[in-house]
Amino acid sequence: MAKFRQVHTTFWQDDFVLDLTPEEKYFYVYLMTNSKTTQCGIYTLPTRVIEMESGYNRETVEKLLKRFVEYGKILYNKDTKEIFMIKWSKYNYINSPKVLKCITKELNEVKHKPFVHQYLEQVKAYGYPTDTVSIDYGEEEEEEKEKKNNNIVAFASSVVQYLNQKTGKNFKSTTKRTKSLIKARYEEGFTEEDFKRVIDNKVTAWKGDAKMDGYLRPETLFSTKFEGYLNENSGLVGAGATKPGNSGIDWDKI
Repeated sequence: MAKFRQVHTTFWQDDFVLDLTPEEKYFYVYLMTNSKTTQCGIYTLPTRVIEMESGYNRETVEKLLKRFVEYGKILYNKDTKEIFMIKWSKYNYINSPKVLKCITKELNEVKHKPFVHQYLEQVKAYGYPTDTVSIDYGEEEEEEKEKKNNNIVAFASSVVQYLNQKTGKNFKSTTKRTKSLIKARYEEGFTEEDFKRVIDNKVTAWKGDAKMDGYLRPETLFSTKFEGYLNENSGLVGAGATKPGNSGIDWDKI
């Protein structure tokens, strides 16, 4: 579908626009007419593209994006680099089968699914028809994410409980730093047995030592040295060694 973006002549008499600085007016028009805009008003626009097309430097771009978020005109997701023109559908909705098909396709390509939900709530409020049956709301993705988070929570709880049993201490699995470290090692593929082996290795080496006992803590045990601690006294040395918990995998070939 050809891309033509219309700006009504009354735009310049709008109360909001009249109060904008020249810099803000230019940026607002850019947000509505740039090369990445879509029929649904949700589109991917990295800041480096804004810099290149608008001529503004990074600091100015970030300042203007933040300002228009505060004005309630856009939403911007930094992770996906997507912009949601909040009232775009109110002024740019076209009720034709061809356009509706285009909008459905665009909404299915939106990465940040909360934007899709907000868009559909808007068009519903305006009384516009939309093919909601064909739109991916990201529910499966959210369910998978929730399932993964629950798994990590249970995993961290079991690991910390074992650490407390072996050390006689009282660490919490809900501490932000502890959760972050365990999650990082979990996502690297280490198993619960790997964590227990590291704990056992270091409890054997450090417990009872006045100088080292204090290092029997999540921040030390589950840090980036985790794999080294895991392989201590395990006899796994040299090329072709297999990683505990993953027997039979030649890690030098991966």
